[in-house]
Amino acid sequence: QVQLVESGGGLVQAGGSLRLSCAASARTISIYHMGWFRQAPGKERDFVAAISSSGGVVVYADSVKGRFTISRNNARNTVYLQMNTVILEDTAVYYCAANPQWSVITEPTTASYWGQGTQVTVSS
Repeated sequence: QVQLVESGGGLVQAGGSLRLSCAASARTISIYHMGWFRQAPGKERDFVAAISSSGGVVVYADSVKGRFTISRNNARNTVYLQMNTVILEDTAVYYCAANPQWSVITEPTTASYWGQGTQVTVSS
């Protein structure tokens, strides 16, 4: 069993930056591919970014490409999402997820473990 805890959310002005963290309870997190997803009110949970278990491969949704950066520190059992140049449309609850399969990493229904989420609100 892996427990994931997100932190770092909050209120940020458009154009600003925020860094989210996802801390895992177990060192076995290093065997999982990790993803960030987000869910705005009344909308489905959408893929944002993912990083392979080794950290060697990353993938981003088109909507955040060039603005967000995903990274991980397996020694600290932590995954990060650096959010730069945020826009109003980035407002959502952000979740991290652990998935043993890279081929379906962008599909939220396939994740094995989820965090509780952290709210990010972008103001104009």
